[in-house]
Amino acid sequence: MKGAQYLLLPGPTPIPQRVARAMDRPMINHRGPVFKEILEEVIDGVKKIYRTKEHLLIYPASGTGGLEAAVVNFISPGDKVLAISIGVFGDRFAEIAAQFGAQVEKMDFAWGTGADPEQVKARIEQDKNGEIKAVLITHNETSTGAFNDIKSIREALGDHPALFMVDAVSGLAAIELRMDEWGLDVVISGSQKAFMIPPGLSFMAFNERALKIQQKNQNNKYYWDVSLGLQYLAKGQTAVTPPISLYYGLQEALRMMLEEGLDNILTRHAKYREMVRVSLNAMGLQLFTEDGCASSAVTSVLAPAGIGSNGIRKYMLEEFNIILAGGQQSLDNVIFRLGHLGYVRELDLISVLAALEITLLKFGHSLELGVGVKKAQEILQNAKAD
Repeated sequence: MKGAQYLLLPGPTPIPQRVARAMDRPMINHRGPVFKEILEEVIDGVKKIYRTKEHLLIYPASGTGGLEAAVVNFISPGDKVLAISIGVFGDRFAEIAAQFGAQVEKMDFAWGTGADPEQVKARIEQDKNGEIKAVLITHNETSTGAFNDIKSIREALGDHPALFMVDAVSGLAAIELRMDEWGLDVVISGSQKAFMIPPGLSFMAFNERALKIQQKNQNNKYYWDVSLGLQYLAKGQTAVTPPISLYYGLQEALRMMLEEGLDNILTRHAKYREMVRVSLNAMGLQLFTEDGCASSAVTSVLAPAGIGSNGIRKYMLEEFNIILAGGQQSLDNVIFRLGHLGYVRELDLISVLAALEITLLKFGHSLELGVGVKKAQEILQNAKAD
């Protein structure tokens, strides 16, 4: 018997029962006082997760919509933009900027690594006349399981006037990010990752410096217009009809997150990362990223020689009802990705690792049954003892 599904993707992530129940409530007037109270509560809660006191808007959109909102509000046609990419989603941010008329220069780093702050610093120092108007970067690259050291890369810019714009769609609340303290100008995130609710909301925080640039922006926009969004927010409303059920879910999810505490959430994700990586190593599997840049949200694993990753994923789904992510583009059938962010519990990981051992043996990979699970159990036991 397969039982309940194990959703181990880097998004969408499992939904807690508390959140699911909260979303099962009647519709209300999105221009009325009850929704105003909900909106004010969730704006304040999301700001706490961003560690910011700056502006924040919520859009009915995927994370990609949030990235487009950032581009059309803070980058004008003809602006020179430096896009730092370590994978598929770094490329996407750059492509969106190019589609809206930016002159995009891309700095590519090897997939499975993080961007080198020293190389970024060297490039920025060459821009003596301040021609670069914005720097785009991904916090956590789910396509590879690597993350960028946002703090160090921001410091590498020094006092260069370019806006620093961060795609934190999958990284926020799984990996440390401090918007105000680190001097991040624009940060985008999404609901279906560590926020533990379904896809459909994107969050965009931006500071006063970015807002002043937005007020002179030359790009066409309506749905994404920050000025319109702020006008409605001042009245306790959204500029367009909001997905009210998702706001119910967000309200409850934020209450859960703040009950646990952001520092505890980050520690939990770091523990999951360790459990998974140590266990997979013990199984004789090769990880795609080195420890220094390995994500706390998702782990990418190279399939053993002669065994395609898609076959492993297919067997896990058919036999155990476990859903893992595959590789994208050149990594298709090369890696599989195990998500461990949001509402993933310790015993979920233990179960999935146990099923993976059985699957690997089925495909002829040599390992001692239980060797990886034992390592994960030991980490969990030590964490409980602390």
